[in-house]
Amino acid sequence: MGQFAMTFESTARSRVSQRICQSIKDQIASGVLDPGGRVPSTRALAVEWGVSRTTVTAAYDQLIAEGYLEARQGAATRVARDLAASLSSTDRRPPVAPSDELSVYGRRLADCDLPPERPREGLAVDFRYGDMAGSDFPRLAWRKAISAALMLRQPRLRYGDPAGALPLRAALQGYLWRARALRCAPDQVIVVNGSQQGIDLCARLLLDPGDRALMENPGYNLARQAFVAAGAEVIPIAVDQEGMRTGSLPPARLAYTTPSHQFPLGSVMSAPRRRSLLAWAERSSAHVIEDDYDSEYRFDIAPIPAMQALEGGERVIYLGTVSKTLSPTLRLGYLVVPQALASAFAKAKRLTDRHTTGLEQEALAELIESGAYERHVRRVRRRNGERRAVLLAALTETFGAAATVVGAEAGLHVVVWLNTVPRAREQQLIAKTYEAGLGIYPVSPLHDPATPARALPTKVGLVMGYACLSEDAIRRGVRLLRTIVQAVGSRQ
Repeated sequence: MGQFAMTFESTARSRVSQRICQSIKDQIASGVLDPGGRVPSTRALAVEWGVSRTTVTAAYDQLIAEGYLEARQGAATRVARDLAASLSSTDRRPPVAPSDELSVYGRRLADCDLPPERPREGLAVDFRYGDMAGSDFPRLAWRKAISAALMLRQPRLRYGDPAGALPLRAALQGYLWRARALRCAPDQVIVVNGSQQGIDLCARLLLDPGDRALMENPGYNLARQAFVAAGAEVIPIAVDQEGMRTGSLPPARLAYTTPSHQFPLGSVMSAPRRRSLLAWAERSSAHVIEDDYDSEYRFDIAPIPAMQALEGGERVIYLGTVSKTLSPTLRLGYLVVPQALASAFAKAKRLTDRHTTGLEQEALAELIESGAYERHVRRVRRRNGERRAVLLAALTETFGAAATVVGAEAGLHVVVWLNTVPRAREQQLIAKTYEAGLGIYPVSPLHDPATPARALPTKVGLVMGYACLSEDAIRRGVRLLRTIVQAVGSRQ
């Protein structure tokens, strides 16, 4: 009887091990697990499957023997890096086509051409814009604020206000007045999960299918896709050194702009054009989304008031975020909407996800009320000013007249025009830099897809972020870029 029980247990364990093997193989074949990617630890997978670690270890040993996984002493188990070449077309699952059962919105969303993300783990120097240095995060102040929020014992755990915690909205009201000369009431503030959710809410609430939305060209790609998914016709508006050209704007329901630091070219919208855009919004009964994504960083220019703070700014929706001051991982942003729209935005936020996570809201409110947030902003502005100076000096010393830098007066990125590399060689340049472990990002994908070739720049432009890099890494990256540019630019 004991021998039978042992045999049954061994057989059952073997079957579970086989099922784990097949599950891992299916995830590799479907692309959920990429070559070189980490697989869960034996402990984590054992908990997930409700089995012993011995059973999971046996499955991993079998997958290693078959060449699906690779393991090294002291390192995590990973999908075999050379597996991509050995997978046949029959091993890979074909991409699933959008179902006819999707709604019209769902089909539009499925057709959106979102920008691809290349793996970045192996890059020695990565000039990715939007990334922040982990060393700049105010760990002690944030931990103190989180601890204070946790110690506030609530008699009942319940859903929060969909528009955001009142202490945070009140704190933002004061901060925006001090930092951006913007007057608003707390009930005009809608706390969102990052600026992207704010853009999505604006698209859903202000655009019907077929409506026009004006947008800077080049501009923020994910904003364009949000408007397209809502069914809008996106009208690209050219930009120059004074920002969006507002001289003869066509009728539309919405205009999206980044006036304090145009993304990506970095220009600051002039005062006459700001007034012109506000007058257009009033004439057209339209709204303007003012995306103020990194206005805390000003280096060679004086503070510029928010458009919503100007006379005639009643039709402006102000969009702010802490992604560029604290961390993009926090997903904390806010809208300041006209009073007449506050109720509709709060309802939309409630239907979307009830409310933004409460603990982080309370911690951010504590940071702002204590003054720690603005002290941190001043410190990180000073630190990024030093990084910026190193980048500009390195570009000047290394490239000289071979490169032109624009948009350096504010924000956390610059645009570098490579005067010796024609646009036709852009893909070649990107491939070479990636092979060399250098992350660079061209301007061209940020243009509207319908932009005619004759209207595009004739040379390669790069959006170079620096907020996540050390000064040594910035110098090394610029030197490496120059070496590759010389090689690519010298070819016929």
